[in-house]
Amino acid sequence: MVYRVGILDDYQQAALKLADWTPLGNQVTIDVFTDTILDEHLLVERLKDYDIICIMRERTKFFAPLLDKLPKLKLLTTTGMKNNGIDVKYAKEKGIVVSGTASVGNSTLEHIWALILATVRYISHDDANTKAGNALWQTKIPLGLAGRTIGLIGVGRLGAKTAAVAEAFGMKVLGWSPHLTPERAAEAGVDFAASKEDLIKQSDIVSIHIVLSESTRHLIKAADLAHMKPTAFFINTSRGPIVDEAALIQILENKAIAGAGLDVFDVEPLPLDHPLRKLENVVLTPHMGYVADSSYEASTLSLISVLCY
Repeated sequence: MVYRVGILDDYQQAALKLADWTPLGNQVTIDVFTDTILDEHLLVERLKDYDIICIMRERTKFFAPLLDKLPKLKLLTTTGMKNNGIDVKYAKEKGIVVSGTASVGNSTLEHIWALILATVRYISHDDANTKAGNALWQTKIPLGLAGRTIGLIGVGRLGAKTAAVAEAFGMKVLGWSPHLTPERAAEAGVDFAASKEDLIKQSDIVSIHIVLSESTRHLIKAADLAHMKPTAFFINTSRGPIVDEAALIQILENKAIAGAGLDVFDVEPLPLDHPLRKLENVVLTPHMGYVADSSYEASTLSLISVLCY
């Protein structure tokens, strides 16, 4: 039997380039899709004939309504070992095997700090200004990090690693989450903030490192953003819906804070007419935190191993 394999949302056309697929021989036929379809009817039309579907993280969601319309689906693989965009329990009930793949390196940590530095040092602005031939050679004053305070909403594995880099810059690190204890904060090397409000009020940079769940959806509301210093920056490399995006847009439009660096959004890819695309005081990246050649290669090799098995 020859299985049909669909690789979804491969924006950089990387899946077939980064590993040797020949071990699969003539057992499979492979189609690669480089775009994301949000309309469920169109998505079903694309996927209904595939036995195996390979997805890139949470770019396309596989919840019960979609799974019900894919009767041929036998195996669903995802890059990474966790994917909140898959209803794993329901897939199991339908006899669909769900498999994660390995990842390596520190691409997310690297991107967190790339985005923080690009934002607080106005890298995008200065790059555009210099290339435009502006006679005004320097137009912005970056935020120096030494002695400043970074507030981490979430102090898990990534939060703790982010804290270690912040300390290397000579920063004070505060941590808070709904379930963080002083003991756990101390283990991670951060100062415990008694409340979300305390952390936000004290921080020069507020950075999100918490997992999206129903309890953390819109954890950061308009009232929380209003507590930020007018000179502070907001960074989100976790998941878009953790913050009230409309409230964040409003505070940026009003220039009530210094700026923001965002890698994640409510809807991805970000719509072309989205207001965030028009703001000068925000640095945007297209959900690149988990993307690196090394992590893609490791995930692709793991995927091939799963398919061979």
